Amino acid sequence: MTDRHGAVLVRRADQDPSLEQGLAGLLAAYHLRTQAEKGEAVDGVDGLPDPYRSEVTDPGAAFEGDVALVAVSGGAAVGCLVVTAPVEGRCEVKRLWTHPALRGRGVASALVRAALAEAGANGASTVRLSVWRWRTAAIALYERLGFTVVESWDERERLVCMERAV
Repeated sequence: MTDRHGAVLVRRADQDPSLEQGLAGLLAAYHLRTQAEKGEAVDGVDGLPDPYRSEVTDPGAAFEGDVALVAVSGGAAVGCLVVTAPVEGRCEVKRLWTHPALRGRGVASALVRAALAEAGANGASTVRLSVWRWRTAAIALYERLGFTVVESWDERERLVCMERAV
């Protein structure tokens, strides 16, 4: 383990119960920021819509059957991402979040690469995702990692849908 030198390790949350609290905190930050960006800010986790609140309060149950990945640096959870179980050869990447103080240091890239490896190991041939149009840095990251914009499968406005082969 080299995180004492500032390196980032990506670990599966289901294989280390000590990561659940850090994962919950990262998911809370993700959802609270997203609600604010959509113009629907809430005061705290209790104000989140039910599905999002349940992800924060019990990530294990909310993502049962999926794989939650947590980036760890210096013993702290600094990023997260969820890879859904494959359906018809496709997995979906959701909830990519990096602690704002650590952005630009490869945390998100490490999480996405780990997600691609996880998807491939689970038999998926394609990974897809949707990202809010205003998250231009995330879109640029996904493009650098080989994702391309595809026709939307999601009815919500302001989303960009992307995918890539594993």
